[in-house]
Amino acid sequence: MSIGYACLNIGTSNTNIRSVMQRNATPEKLTEVTAHNLAALERMIDYNRKNDIRLYRISSDLIPFGSSPVNALDWPEIHKETFERIGAKIRKSGMRVSLHPGQYTVLNSPTQDVVERAVEDLVYHDQILTALGTDTTNKIVLHVGGIYGDKEAALDRFAENFQRLPESVKNRVIIENDDRLYNIEDVLKLANQLQIPAVYDNLHHAINPPPTGKDDHYWIAEAKKTWKGADGKQKIHYSQQALGKRPGAHTDTIDLETFLQFHNHLEDSTIDIMLEVKDKNLSAIKCQNATTIAPKPTRLEKEWGRYKYAILERSPTIYQAIRTLLKDKEAYPVLEFYRLIDTAFAAEIRPGYAENAAAHVWGYFKRQATEAERRKYEKDLANYRSKTNTIATLKRQLFKLAEKYESDYLLQSLYFYL
Repeated sequence: MSIGYACLNIGTSNTNIRSVMQRNATPEKLTEVTAHNLAALERMIDYNRKNDIRLYRISSDLIPFGSSPVNALDWPEIHKETFERIGAKIRKSGMRVSLHPGQYTVLNSPTQDVVERAVEDLVYHDQILTALGTDTTNKIVLHVGGIYGDKEAALDRFAENFQRLPESVKNRVIIENDDRLYNIEDVLKLANQLQIPAVYDNLHHAINPPPTGKDDHYWIAEAKKTWKGADGKQKIHYSQQALGKRPGAHTDTIDLETFLQFHNHLEDSTIDIMLEVKDKNLSAIKCQNATTIAPKPTRLEKEWGRYKYAILERSPTIYQAIRTLLKDKEAYPVLEFYRLIDTAFAAEIRPGYAENAAAHVWGYFKRQATEAERRKYEKDLANYRSKTNTIATLKRQLFKLAEKYESDYLLQSLYFYL
C-alpha cells in the first residue's frame, strides 16, 4: 500500500509552482517559468524519495498554458533532459504519479469548443507523463462532467467523446465519482462500458451516495473490478469533511483515529490511497507512520525534529509532553504523538511563546552571527513585541540565517512554514 498527497509540498524550500499572465507569455518567459516549475517538481520528487512516499499527484499547472495555443513551444523537447532526469528518479524509487485536470476539462459538454479544449487538455496531461517516461499505471484522473438536463445523454456523450482521445490518453484516463452529480454507481456503469478504471472517493460518496446506499468497502470492492493489470494497483481518494465548512471541504490535517478506522477495514492491503487534505505531505507521513509494518521509534523522533519549534511557539506544555513521550525508546506511541501535535496546532500562537521559540532558533546562530545580524534580530524582536511587525518578519530573518550558515536541521523545520 502507498499513501500519497497532491501537488504542493509543505516544508520544502523552492517548491512553488509559478504561472504566467497571458500578456507576458513570451517564449522566453514560458521557457523560464517551465524550467522553474520543473526544478520545483524535482525537489518534491526528491523529498518523496527521501521520505519513502510512492504516490504523488503532479500539479496540472506544471507547464504554463500547456494545452493552449498561447504556448506553441515544443516544451517536451526543450526540457527533455530535465524530464528524463526526473522520470528516472520516479521510476527508480517505484513512485507512481498522476495528474488531475481541473473543473474546466469537461469531456461530456454539449458545446464542441469545450470538448475540443478538453481533448487538448487531456493530451497535454499525457504529454507530461510521457515526457517523464512513465507507464500506463500512472494515470490522469477525470470527473465525468455536467448533466445538462439529461444524465443518460450526458453519460453517452462522455463515452462518445472518449473515443476521440488518442490511444495513449485512453490508456491513462480514470474516472472518479463526484460530490454533486455522478455518484459511484454512475461512474462504475461508465467505467465498465469503456473498460477503464474507476476511482472511488470516500468523501464524495458520503455527500453524494447512490440510491442503493451501501458502504465504502462495498464500493471499493466494486471499483477494484475495473482495474486491469496494465493499470497497476487500485487507487482511491481519501479525505475528511472539515467541520463547519461547505460539504466536501477538506480538513486541514487527517484525523488519525478516523483514518485508521477506515484503513483497518480495507480488504486489499495493496491499495493505493491518495489523501486530499490541506497539509499535504505532512498528513501523508502521519498516515504512513501510523500504518507502517516497521514501527521504529526513530520515525517519530525524525518527525519531532521537524515539528518541535512549531509546537514550542504554540504550546510549551505540549512541547514538554511530547519530549517526555519520546523518552521511552522501546515504545511507538504514534496515536498520542500526533494527537498532541494536532492539539497544539488547534491553539493560537501567543506572543510570549513565539518569542521563546524564536530565541531557541536564534541560539543556533548567535555565536557566529555578525554584529549587524544580531542587531537586526533584536530589532525584529522588538518590533514584534511592539506589534509594529509580525512574527513572519522575524522568521524570515532566521530562515535566511539558517540558509547562510547551512543549518540543514533548521532548514527542514516546519517552524518556518506553519
